[in-house]
Amino acid sequence: MTHEMPDPHKFAARLAAVHQNSTSPTGKFGFHTTTYSGNLPQINEWEDSWEVFFTKNMKMALDLEIKAKGPDPELDHLIPILFDKVIPRLLRPLESDGRSVKPSLVHGDLWYGNSGIDVPTGESLVFDACSFYAHNEYEFGQWRPVCNRFGEEYLAAYHSYVQKSASEEDYDGRLDLYKLRFNTQVSALFTENQALREQMLNDMKDLVQRYG
Repeated sequence: MTHEMPDPHKFAARLAAVHQNSTSPTGKFGFHTTTYSGNLPQINEWEDSWEVFFTKNMKMALDLEIKAKGPDPELDHLIPILFDKVIPRLLRPLESDGRSVKPSLVHGDLWYGNSGIDVPTGESLVFDACSFYAHNEYEFGQWRPVCNRFGEEYLAAYHSYVQKSASEEDYDGRLDLYKLRFNTQVSALFTENQALREQMLNDMKDLVQRYG
């Protein structure tokens, strides 16, 4: 295997097929067993609502991060606004006014370091998943940090196969909310890296300023 970046359209077509063709065995969001991001568990209890599932998942990630890095007065101020205002503002419209979200199987940690090219076939591979059934766009929160190499060409290729969820004007906000979830887990994983706490705080402050 090599770590070259895959062709955007070939990669996006295969990822879109996983998202679109997968079927949750319960029709709900979650997974039948605990999955792990690094050595940290994700909460995967089945939920009918994506907003409810994501909220529980986000709370657990924050609990793990605060346990790893300690309390912070800024977090004490920001977290209630995140859960009371920001998450409902960005996720509730997905399941309002007759709209619904399909629970799609996601990789769950799809950054470029977890992908590669199979040398004999030239086909793209992904590995080191922490999967569950989620809103398909959750996958792309991991594509938002500046260190990521799945750039706009990959998102554009994906959305040539799968339309953005309604409402489209909230798309960037949703992906930034999903990015916060990933950056929170990363900060919890690397306990000595204080810069990751600052990155998470900046993400949260930005979302609160825009949607809180």
